[in-house]
Order: sequence, then C-alpha cells, then structure tokens
Amino acid sequence: MTSDGLALDGLRVLDLTSHLSGPYCAMLLGDLGADVIKVERPGLGDDSRSVSPKINGESAAFMTFNRNKRSLTLDLKAPEGGAIALKLAVRADVVLENFRPGTVARLGIGYDDVRPLNPRVIYCSISGFGQTGPYRDRGGFDRVAQGMSGVMSISGEEDGPPLPLPIPISDIGTGMFATIGILAALAARARTGQGQLVDASLLETPIAWSVYEASSYFATGRVPERLGPGHRASAPYQAFRTKDSWINIGGGSPAFWPRICAMLGVPELVGDPRFQTPGDRVRHRKELEALLAPRFAADTTAMWLDRFEAEGIPAGPILTYDEVFADPQVIHREMAVPVEHPTAGPTRVLGIPIKLSGTPARVRRPAPTLGQHTDEVLAELGYDATEIQRLHAGRVV
Repeated sequence: MTSDGLALDGLRVLDLTSHLSGPYCAMLLGDLGADVIKVERPGLGDDSRSVSPKINGESAAFMTFNRNKRSLTLDLKAPEGGAIALKLAVRADVVLENFRPGTVARLGIGYDDVRPLNPRVIYCSISGFGQTGPYRDRGGFDRVAQGMSGVMSISGEEDGPPLPLPIPISDIGTGMFATIGILAALAARARTGQGQLVDASLLETPIAWSVYEASSYFATGRVPERLGPGHRASAPYQAFRTKDSWINIGGGSPAFWPRICAMLGVPELVGDPRFQTPGDRVRHRKELEALLAPRFAADTTAMWLDRFEAEGIPAGPILTYDEVFADPQVIHREMAVPVEHPTAGPTRVLGIPIKLSGTPARVRRPAPTLGQHTDEVLAELGYDATEIQRLHAGRVV
C-alpha cells in the first residue's frame, strides 16, 4: 500500500491494540501516511466495534478512530497465529500494543521477543499504569485514571461531587503521548540505527496535563479545589450566562481589564482595590463574578461577541456539537471529513487537526470491516492461496 508521499510514507505499523488509547495512536500514524495493519480477534474483533450508535451494523465510533488501517483477523493464542504476528512484527517499523503488562510476552510477541529479530523496531506499550511500578499489573480505564490523577478532584461545581471530563482524555491523551514517543524514537533511530521501547500510561497523561494545579500545589502545599467555571490562575477567565446562551471570555491579561470594565459599564471596578492586579482578581474571583454576571445576562451572546471582537479581547460562544460542525471556521479547517464505508455507506469522521504544508495528512481509507484485509496481508507475508485457505479452515485467521 502506498500513502502517496505523506510524512510517514513507507512506515509499517503493527497495531495489536483495542478499545481507544492504542487505536487512536495508530490512527494518528495512519493519518500521517503509515501503513497500519490492525490485528483483531476472529469473529469478535476490537471491543469498540460493539459501541453504539451504529450505521448499518458498523460502530460510528470505531469508524472514526480506526480509519486509515487494514484489518487482519488473527488468533494470537494459537501457535500459528502467534507465529504470523511475530512475522509481521519482524518486518514492522513500529509495534503497538495495549494489553495488560506481561500478556504479549506470554504470547511470544513481546519486546524481548521482537527486538533480537528486529533491532530497529519501535515497540510501544500502552497500559493503565505503565510497565513498571507497584500498579503495573492492574487493569486501567479512562475514568479510573482521571480519578487517580487528581483531575476529577478539581472538576465540577465548588460544592458538588467530583466529576470526570465526559471526553475520555486519558485514553485520547495517552494515544497522543504514545505517538509523540514513537516519533521521537524514530528520530533517534535515524541517528543510531537502533529501536527502543516506548512506555505510555493512562495514569500519567492527565497528571502531566495538570500544569496549573501541580505548580500551585508544589509552590504552596495547598491542595487545589474545584472552582466551578473559574480558572485557577486568571480572572475574569470563564464562562458567563448571557441573555440567550453562554459565552467564554479570556480577560485575564492586565491590558484587557480596563477595556472589559468599560465595555460592561462598570469602570469603577478598575480602581477597586479588590481587583487591582491579576492576583487580586483571582483571590476575589467570586466577588468579581457576582458583579459581572448581571451585566452579561443583560444582552445576547452575539452582541457580546461583537463587542469583545471590536476590543480585541478573546471570547467565544459555547457551542453544541450541531453548532460546532456548522461553524464556518470548523468547516474551512475540514474537521469533519466525508468517507464512503463499504458497509455503512456515506458517513463522516473527524478531520485531522495537524496541518502539514509539505506532506499534509489525509483520510485515505475508511475504517476496515472486520478481517477485510486478512488475505491481502497474508499474501504479502508470502502465504499462497492454499495456505491462506488452510488458516481460515483452522480458524487461525
């Protein structure tokens, strides 16, 4: 398969992952041009194929984060199935897995199995808690990681329960960090000729994103608390209810503060000792919010957006998803891409947020149906038609 001169053209990726974190990483590599072979269980496939809603029996979610891949069904527990996986790993540039630590080693396709046969391999293992440490053997899911990372402790209203972010940030973020690790390892391989192991975990991702909360705790020793719509280090930097909906404003800069006060008809707040400096405004955030909220409620979001734009102050509406994908900027940036799926028919998947000027990423093929490319991949490994038929008959593939 050719990717027509994309950034990762010619890169071979063996994707042994399921659910979301690993498949998302493999999707990103595929978007950038890699040839991604996705290994799935015969008859069942990736667990995310069962996620609703479905279009003609195909999971819409699966189709979104498994595009630009080929599907090979393979029983990894069967000796011959493991041997096929090892053959694929030996010829791959990148091997990606997200089983519990130790599983791939028991199957004979772990890093220590592949590296002697393919010393240039970049072997990426994604897990709940990492390949080392006292929790390495635990299973991990996004919500568990959000809770243990501290993120849930600061999410929600000040007097409410801890809330997870509805978007699975640990899964998706770990897929992104794994991609960064793989690309860094590929750059190192270009210099040294040697591959290496990339270890990414769901727990560490949201911890690494807690830049304000961690720095605040390190500096003061105080445990960060929930702030509702507010921000830990800036004010006014939050959502306000307007006459007809909601608006976000980014008014934390000292240069913006006098203009915001004038625009809202409260110029006296500029000289108020409670709000003199950015730090004062953060410390008195509740009082500031109480004074500004009635002003925003007096007019519509559209009117406020026009005024903020005229003053050069960052602001934006809070959109629902139907509004997001009808937004002219989102349309212009192609963040919803039409695809023709062999079973689901015409549908849309998310666009690619990385814009490269010389080798732009592209959605080249829809997500595969289960086992769609099994015979094709086996033929590339040197199996003839008789052997492929035998593997099917033995339910190895």
